[in-house]
Amino acid sequence: MTYGNSPPSAHDDEFAQLVLPLPPAKEQERIADALDELLSDLDAGAAALGRVRDKLKLYRAAVLKAAVEGALTAEWRKQQHSHTEPASELLGRILAERRRRWEEERLREFKEKGREPSKNWKAKYKEPVAPDTADLPPLPEGWCWASMDQLAWSAGYGTSEKCRESNTGLAVLRIPNIVSGSVALDDLKFAPPSYVERDEDLVSIGDFLIVRTNGSRKLIGRGAVVRSAPAIPLSFASYLIRLRLVPDPSLLAWLALIWDSSFIRRWIETRAATSAGQYNISLGVLETLAVPLPPVVEQRTIAESADGQLSVIDHLESDIDAKLANAQALRQSVLRHAFCGKLVSQDSNDEPASELLKRIAVEREQRAREAAAAKRLNGQRPRRAAKARGKAARAKSTKKEN
Repeated sequence: MTYGNSPPSAHDDEFAQLVLPLPPAKEQERIADALDELLSDLDAGAAALGRVRDKLKLYRAAVLKAAVEGALTAEWRKQQHSHTEPASELLGRILAERRRRWEEERLREFKEKGREPSKNWKAKYKEPVAPDTADLPPLPEGWCWASMDQLAWSAGYGTSEKCRESNTGLAVLRIPNIVSGSVALDDLKFAPPSYVERDEDLVSIGDFLIVRTNGSRKLIGRGAVVRSAPAIPLSFASYLIRLRLVPDPSLLAWLALIWDSSFIRRWIETRAATSAGQYNISLGVLETLAVPLPPVVEQRTIAESADGQLSVIDHLESDIDAKLANAQALRQSVLRHAFCGKLVSQDSNDEPASELLKRIAVEREQRAREAAAAKRLNGQRPRRAAKARGKAARAKSTKKEN
């Protein structure tokens, strides 16, 4: 067998040396009947669990859809909307904070370069892209649309440094670390020791890491909102986009909740470009994505309602996964008992397997003789045909001479 970078493989002679247990023929029949019954029951159970899991996915999608559209809080709004600050006020504060952070970052850059701020430097601030609401559905009262560009004060791509598990530099988040809307640290790779970043550029609270390129359309746009300080210093790879959101806790929780909704997934998947078998969503396109923004109080109310339902779904999905794993383990146990002779009872009246093996040997020898005879016959036929062609050619030549 070969390993390493090549796929595992085996040669004919290796299979020929494989030793297998051989039960009596009658016991083989009993084992086959028992396996058919047990494994068909296992398959039916696994299929039923799979159908339940599919329904849970539909239920999750329905919860997220209701959250995005405001259906989860329809009754709540009837009682509270007149006392609730509209989302437009929230967006105004976000835009003000966005500008403040941009100015703070520019001042830091001037200081690092040992320069005084240039004249009218604040005028270089680029206003964010406003959402195009022409084809968007109506929103509940008090809500508003906001573009991702409005919600983020900075954005950019990650590092292209070659990262390995054996490196000793900065940990770098990659696509496998973006899992279920959060950052997972159990499969990290590291940059070379020479690679450094400013503390301000490390992954921090409010960062939204989004997959920008992948061979699967369904993985494009998968994201994770960093809602708590990372346990270790982290950078991120070039396959990811980072939007530095204004770190309002309610806003971070809201985007984390709705990001996998069908509304946002459909928007991203229909705008993903393709090239050489890869899907890609650019930063410029992503910044134009319009998201529904509820008032702060309603965001929290929606989150409480949705989180309760989603936690039940998560629990049920985990339970189903555990049962499917148990079913697979039981399948292996059944097969192991079958091959060990423990699945069905033995019968002393069964013809011993040694007699079956003798018949197999006789049959094998007979087939070998037949194959050899056929090979000799096939070898003679070409010689006879060649001899006949030669005889015909000589006759034709003699006829021409006469």
